Amino acid sequence: MKSITINGSQRESVGKVSTKALRNAGKVPCVLYGGDNPLHFSAEELSFSKLVYTPNAHTVVIALEDGTTHNAILQDIQFHPVNDRILHIDFYRLFDDKEVTMDIPVSVKGAAPGVMSGGVLRLNKRKLRVKALPANLPDVIDADVSELQIGNKLYVTALTNDNYKLLHADNTVVCQVRISRAAMKAAQEAAKEEKAAK
Repeated sequence: MKSITINGSQRESVGKVSTKALRNAGKVPCVLYGGDNPLHFSAEELSFSKLVYTPNAHTVVIALEDGTTHNAILQDIQFHPVNDRILHIDFYRLFDDKEVTMDIPVSVKGAAPGVMSGGVLRLNKRKLRVKALPANLPDVIDADVSELQIGNKLYVTALTNDNYKLLHADNTVVCQVRISRAAMKAAQEAAKEEKAAK
């Protein structure tokens, strides 16, 4: 999985006053959980753009001023309710031997025959929750739709992989090919005409 490096500086004081001062200076207060003690740090708001405003999933390397680096994943993020600025971010430390849970984007592969014959492909799940060791986290989960006819559904069970576990019920529909409104309308009108002709 691709990783993004965030350059940060450790925070000594974590009260409301210092947090407000950080935000006024264009920085985001952050906490890294998962070690012996939570690590409080801050980083420039702009440095999170590639991590937050993207459909892709990334791991994070937090590089602090003292030269230490920490591998982590984004766990939680708080936005301002009015201006959508980032208020606070929680990270979770990665350990090579500990499984983590992460939402991974779904990438549709192939051409569905059902779409060729007038159906519409509907993606029900844009992301799937995955549990895996950090080294086995995929960048995307490929959903092959090349067998889907109109009315067919692709279930999460078709996407199982030995490297990671999908945390969804077996009957979760990832995508499906539905009959389009235009095709449905045409079929209804043809049926009406047939009835009238009789």
